[in-house]
Amino acid sequence: MLSESLALIGSPQGWALYFCCAMLIGMSKTGIQNVGTLTVPLFVLLFGAKQSTGIVLILLCFADLIAVIYYRKAFLWSEVKKLLPMSLIGLFTGLFLGQFIDDKLFKILMGACIIVGIIVMLGLERSSKERQDRLVKHKAYAPFFGFILGFSTMIGNAAGPALSVYMLSKRLDKYTFAATSAWFIMLLNLTKVPLQAFVWHNLSWAGFYLNVMAIPFILLGGIIGIRLVKILPEKLFRYLIMGLVLTSAMLLILL
Repeated sequence: MLSESLALIGSPQGWALYFCCAMLIGMSKTGIQNVGTLTVPLFVLLFGAKQSTGIVLILLCFADLIAVIYYRKAFLWSEVKKLLPMSLIGLFTGLFLGQFIDDKLFKILMGACIIVGIIVMLGLERSSKERQDRLVKHKAYAPFFGFILGFSTMIGNAAGPALSVYMLSKRLDKYTFAATSAWFIMLLNLTKVPLQAFVWHNLSWAGFYLNVMAIPFILLGGIIGIRLVKILPEKLFRYLIMGLVLTSAMLLILL
């Protein structure tokens, strides 16, 4: 089984890229939200679009666990409850559609999910504070984002941009932002495990052992993320998140 895990990555450069991505995921879960989105196109390069979602899923679950242990007291359950019902509908919609599309179209959908998040984010940034407040208070606001989040996390683990838009629009401080995002994504990722195992059949023991090898790099990234979120000013934190979203979308489109 170990040999099958090693065969999933065929070069030293591939291993370096994989462990670097694991570190970025750790950073994203403990503070620098959306730096993990940069790994979406990189994992596509390593494993292919649809196959990467299964291999990376267990890696994300490991990182989620680290994040929720660290942020166990800072998250807002009220925000998670608003998003969760429609996110499950979006998740099952993505699960259904994913059975009928090839890898090329799957990659396009992954990119589209990120681009939708960018468009909404830029739209909110250009709006006045009063208009933002009216939009955020609309009864359809959370369900709309919930569906997008569920669909995009199923299609390529790409919920980060839209989730950042939602959390930023709520004007949460950086700790509550990171904590609430981590708890919400953990619930969705755990829901995806049996679905990807028994419906898409893209989870394997070889992928699991590969993810276990990356745990030290997830921990290292988590420590770096905790340190960075403590020293970054709130305004810079917001700009950094938006910049990472744009970069990840461009990488997925161009690669």
